[in-house]
Amino acid sequence: MSMGGGMGGGPRGGGFRGVDESAQRKLNAEAPRINGLGARVVSLFRAYRWRIFSTGILVVIGAAIAVVPPLIVQRIFDDALFPVAGGGPHLELLAWLVAAMIGLFLLSAALGVAQTWLTATVGNSVTGDLRVKLFEHLQAMELGFFTRTKTGVIQSRLQNDVGGVSGVLTNTVTSILGNVVTVIASLVAMILIDWRLTLIAVIMMPFLIFVQRKVGQVRARIAGETQESLSELTSITQETLSVSGMLLSKAFNRQRTESERYQAENRNQVVLQVRRAMSGQGFFAVVQVLMASVPAVIYLVSGYLIAGGTGAITAGTVVAFTTVQARLLMPLMGLMRVSLDLQTSSALFARIFEYLDLVPEIQDAPDAITVDDAPGPRGRLEFAGVVFRYPDASSDARPTLDGVSFVAEPGQHVAFVGPSGAGKTTILYLAPRLYEAKGGAVMFAGADVRALTQESIIDNVGIVSQETYLFHATIRENLRYAKPDATEEELIAACTAANIHHIIAGFEQGYDTVVGERGYRLSGGEKQRIAIARVLLKDPPVLLLDEATSALDTVSERVVQEALDEAAKGRTTLSIAHRLSTVMGADVIHVLEAGRIVESGSHVELLARGGLYAELAAEQVAASRVLETEAAVEEEATGGAVAPLADRRADKAPADSAGRMRSRPSPLRCRCSPSLDRTNGSTRLSTEY
Repeated sequence: MSMGGGMGGGPRGGGFRGVDESAQRKLNAEAPRINGLGARVVSLFRAYRWRIFSTGILVVIGAAIAVVPPLIVQRIFDDALFPVAGGGPHLELLAWLVAAMIGLFLLSAALGVAQTWLTATVGNSVTGDLRVKLFEHLQAMELGFFTRTKTGVIQSRLQNDVGGVSGVLTNTVTSILGNVVTVIASLVAMILIDWRLTLIAVIMMPFLIFVQRKVGQVRARIAGETQESLSELTSITQETLSVSGMLLSKAFNRQRTESERYQAENRNQVVLQVRRAMSGQGFFAVVQVLMASVPAVIYLVSGYLIAGGTGAITAGTVVAFTTVQARLLMPLMGLMRVSLDLQTSSALFARIFEYLDLVPEIQDAPDAITVDDAPGPRGRLEFAGVVFRYPDASSDARPTLDGVSFVAEPGQHVAFVGPSGAGKTTILYLAPRLYEAKGGAVMFAGADVRALTQESIIDNVGIVSQETYLFHATIRENLRYAKPDATEEELIAACTAANIHHIIAGFEQGYDTVVGERGYRLSGGEKQRIAIARVLLKDPPVLLLDEATSALDTVSERVVQEALDEAAKGRTTLSIAHRLSTVMGADVIHVLEAGRIVESGSHVELLARGGLYAELAAEQVAASRVLETEAAVEEEATGGAVAPLADRRADKAPADSAGRMRSRPSPLRCRCSPSLDRTNGSTRLSTEY
C-alpha cells in the first residue's frame, strides 16, 4: 500500500490501525529489553538500502506534489475563470492550468504505484528473510527447548510477530515520513494562501483531532472484543472439527452440545459486529459537524475580511485554502500515533530477537569430527557414569540418570526395562545427543558425542517411537522423508522387510494413498510398520526403539515385533519396553530403577536372580507369554490347530479350505498368581487356565 499520499486524501496512519491503544501499550511494556535493538533492526535493511532510499525520495516528492493542486485551483478561479482584473474567462490559461492539474494527478498516481512496489518488495523481502532466519534458528534448538515451550508460543513468534513486522516495514516508516512532509507542505501552502485563515484553521484543528481519536479508541476496544470472539470461534472449530475432536464428541454423543456452544459464541459475534457498526455514531455525527464547520467558519471569516477591506481575499483563495485545510486532519492524526506505532514496532522486533538470541544448549565443537572419522567401530555405544537432570527440574531433585554405565557392541540388542520414570527413554534421548549429559560421557563409535558433529550422529541413528508421526501426505512421501531419492525398488524392499508392502499393495492408490492427518486413515499397526519401513530406508547402523509396540493389540504387536526383529538384524539396537515379551530375546537386559541400573543379564538369568525384573515379570498380565508357556498352552487347548504367525496377521484373517473365514477359538482365561520367595531368591508363578 502506498503510504506517501495520493491526490485524494494524503498519507494514512501506520501499520497498527484499529487497535485498542491501552491494551497495545500494556502488551508493548511486556516485551523483552534487547540491547542495541535499533542498530539490529537497521541491519536487516542493509541489503535493500538503495530501494529504501528511492522509496523515501518518492514519498517526499509525492507528499509535496499533493499540496500543489490547491494552489493551481486558486489560479484557476482568480486568473482563468473569474479574473480579478475583470473580463471574461481566460480559456487558454484555463486549459494550461487544467492540463497541469491532470499531469500532477498522473504523476502522483505513477509515484504511488512505484512507491507501493518498492515498499511492498522491501517490507516483504525483509519479513521473509526474518521468518526464514527465525525458523532455521529454531530448527537448531535442542529438543529440551520444545518440551518446555508451548507450540502455540513458537507459532505466534513466527506468524503473529513476524507478520506484524511486515506492517511496520511496509507502512509505518513511510507513513511517518509522508505525514511529516504533508503536514509541513500543507501548512506552508496555507500560510502562502492567507496567514489569517491559517490561524483560524489551526485553532480549531486540535479539538477536531481529539474528538476523532476518542471515536477511534471506542471502536478499537469493540474491535478487540470482536477479535477475541472470533478467536474463540476458531478455537471451537479446531477443537471440534479435528479428527480427534470429532472422535471424542461422537464417542460421548456430544455433537449437539458442541453445536450449541458454537451457536452461543456465534450469537455473541453477531452482537459485537452490530455494536461495532453502531459504536461512536454520535461521535461521528459531531466529527462530521466539525469537519463541515471548519470550512464554514473560514467562509464567515473571509466574508468579514472582504467586507472590512482588510486584505485581498478572492474566491480562489477561499477555495484553495479550504482544499488544503481538509488535507491536514488525517496526517496530523497519523503523527499523533507515531509514538504508539514505534513502541509496537520495537516490541515486535524485541520478541523476535529474543528468540534469535537464544543459544542452543547443544552445539558442535569447533573441531568436531564426523562419525566416519571416529576411532571406534560404527554402531558401538557406551555410557560411562552418565548423570542427567532435565533443565526444568529443581536443583535438589533426584537426577533422572545417576551414574549409568553400559556398553552396546555393534550388532548387539540391548534392552532397558523398569518402572515408569526410571529413566529408560532418557537413555534413548542421550544416545543420539538430543539431550546433553550433565556428567560422565556418552561414547558413539569410540568418541565422545560432544566431539562429533550432531548431523553425523543422527545420520547413523534410526528412531522408532511409540507415537508414530506421519505427515498428511502419501505413503510414498512419508517414506521418502528418510531418503528423498529412494527408488521404487528400495521403497518396496523396505516395506516388505517391515511386513507392510502387502497391505499397501492392497490399497486402491497403493503407495500414493494419502494417510490423513497424523496417519489417522491407517491402523496403529500399519502406521508403526510404515515408521519401521521409513527407518529401514534410512539404513542406520544404530536403531533406537522406544515402546514401539506398547500401544498395539496382541496380534498387531506380534506382526510389528517381527518387523522390528527383521529391522534390528545386523544393527546395534537399544530398546525399551514395558511388555517384557518384546525384549526376551535381547542379548542384554538392563533393569533401571530410580535412574540407576540395578540388574543386568539375559531374560533367563534375570528371572533366576529373583530381583526387580522377576517382580516385573510376575506382574505382567501376559506372564504366561513372558515365561514362554503361551505356545504350549494354546497348542494343548486347540489340539494343535494353531495357524502360524504368517497366517494370523491382524490384517489378514486365515481362511479354511473352502475359502471361508475361519472362526477363532474362544480366548483363554488366564489366572496368574505370582509369589516371590525371598528365602531362595526365586519367583514362582502359579498359572491356571
